[in-house]
Amino acid sequence: MSTEVAPELAFGRFLKFWRGVHSLSQEDLAEKLDSSPRHISRLENGSGRASEALVLDIARVLDLGKRDLNHLLISAGYAAQEEKVDFHSPELKWLRKSMMYTLKALDPYPTTIMDGSTNILMVNRAWVAFFQHRIPKAMLDKVDNHYDFLFSHEGAGKDVSQWEDTLSVILMSLQQKALFSNSAVDQAMHDRLTKLPVVPSDWKQRASKIEPMASFRVQTEINGALHKFFSVSSTVGAIGPAAYVSEPQLTISTLYPEDESMDLSSLIQPDLSHPLLFY
Repeated sequence: MSTEVAPELAFGRFLKFWRGVHSLSQEDLAEKLDSSPRHISRLENGSGRASEALVLDIARVLDLGKRDLNHLLISAGYAAQEEKVDFHSPELKWLRKSMMYTLKALDPYPTTIMDGSTNILMVNRAWVAFFQHRIPKAMLDKVDNHYDFLFSHEGAGKDVSQWEDTLSVILMSLQQKALFSNSAVDQAMHDRLTKLPVVPSDWKQRASKIEPMASFRVQTEINGALHKFFSVSSTVGAIGPAAYVSEPQLTISTLYPEDESMDLSSLIQPDLSHPLLFY
């Protein structure tokens, strides 16, 4: 007969930690949860698994905030809870101002700031300058979602190298996000994009063979010459395992020329305008 002990789960370590923070014994916590000390012990040593309802009860009893609740849920194998935050709310004025400084600092490299649904919240002058030479202003002014823009062959899509593979990887990331969150909003976004005629029929098979990266290549003609760029994304948010669901979920997406000597500043004119350009 095997005498191996089940490995201690992350949830058990979290539970022990928070009991210690609140100076609660297993008996104390069990009483507050209308449970048994034996069950709490099994949860902590990994021989038992907490239901999602019990995890939520523990978080309530221990008065955990959003960050710590989500860490507890993740440690128990459940999806974190998202709570949408309005980027334009008065209390986030400091964040909008810091993002505007970031956009200014990234000129002359074209940059957008997006939310978790890839709605474009802000752009810099370089982004407007980069696209206005090839997209009519009336059309560019209506651009407000990064993926819609990328999936459009009239928008940024025609500049993306290996476009079909890039779209396939994006769709796979959206599908897996929806599977994690079980959110109707996430699934609806994925479903809407998969119905577009530009999406390859074998996108699932393509994406399964490609590891996602933080960048993809873009090539476009500027002043009669073809130039290549890296599109690089970085995230702005909380620190820790739940960072990817901590609102507001912001992504900074920037285009950098492969040719380090290329000077994009000449593209930026003083009369640039766009509804999402705030400086």
